[in-house]
Amino acid sequence: MKALMLTAYNEFEFMDVPVPEIGADDVLVQVKACGICGSDIHGMDGSSGRRIPPLIMGHEAAGVISQVGANVTQWQVGDRVTFDSMISCGNCYFCRRGEPNLCDDRRVLGVSPGDYRQHGAFAEYVALPQRILFPLPDQLSFEHASMAEPVSIASHAVNITPLALGDSAVVIGAGMIGNLVIQALRLAGCGQIIAVDLDASKLEVAREVGATHTLVANQCDVPEEVRKLTGGRGADMAFEAVGISAAVKSAVDSVRKGGSVTLVGNLAAKIDFPLQSVVTREITLYGSCGINGEYPATLELIASGKINVDALITNVAPLNEGGDWFHRLYDQEPGLMKVILKP
Repeated sequence: MKALMLTAYNEFEFMDVPVPEIGADDVLVQVKACGICGSDIHGMDGSSGRRIPPLIMGHEAAGVISQVGANVTQWQVGDRVTFDSMISCGNCYFCRRGEPNLCDDRRVLGVSPGDYRQHGAFAEYVALPQRILFPLPDQLSFEHASMAEPVSIASHAVNITPLALGDSAVVIGAGMIGNLVIQALRLAGCGQIIAVDLDASKLEVAREVGATHTLVANQCDVPEEVRKLTGGRGADMAFEAVGISAAVKSAVDSVRKGGSVTLVGNLAAKIDFPLQSVVTREITLYGSCGINGEYPATLELIASGKINVDALITNVAPLNEGGDWFHRLYDQEPGLMKVILKP
């Protein structure tokens, strides 16, 4: 089969590789669409330490089952599916208590952090355990279905955050996940949603998908502007969707006393942290990891149009052009947000 292989940092080759073998509890999925994630972009140059070449990346995908293992009874050849980006073991303490996103032995598709290598979906086929599959609504395209993973990531962040009808929220980072968090907050009944980013074009998208206010981060004092918009108190909650020190500090400083900050961004392994501000104002922190049960709901929300993914998909291209699109995204070409590759 053909695959887009990260052969060295910042280098790709569209090449022939063996079709992956499947076990008795696995299925082989013919990939129809796979999105380039921001984590793939940061993995490409080695900065994240989680994409050690050689590696087939890709974890935001959808396709058709082409082969099933001997023990597979729930799925059939020809079924249209998408799948979780995390492969959980199904047997550990956390899996047994219904928290597969916290699995002790989890692997992430398209990731090789050093202790394992799990080839992903920038290929014609990918092998997957049957327990992480989800069926697609009939009317949902493969391109839209490939967005279910980032939509579910954003939805999980909102689901773990206490939210009352009419609450105010700040979203730091109006990239893919940030703009999906905005939509999930809107659906959850958030009354005021303030989007913050350095890129004015991303903030235009944020307004299109539901932000009530937008702030360009380097053109104002973000926490002060948030307080002006929220009766002088600060927002009830903030979502940090970048993962760097400055963004986390902005999120903490933008919430009211007793508010909450949900950390979704994961760009840097370590950051400077405003400890005294959190302690003296009794701020609650939530770390949001992956997805835990959100897939069925998010697939229906995408299919019904209640979550707008078209506003975020900027390009669809053949897989053999993937290397070029990776570099264009890495170079932050204006106007690019989500690029989907099709084998």
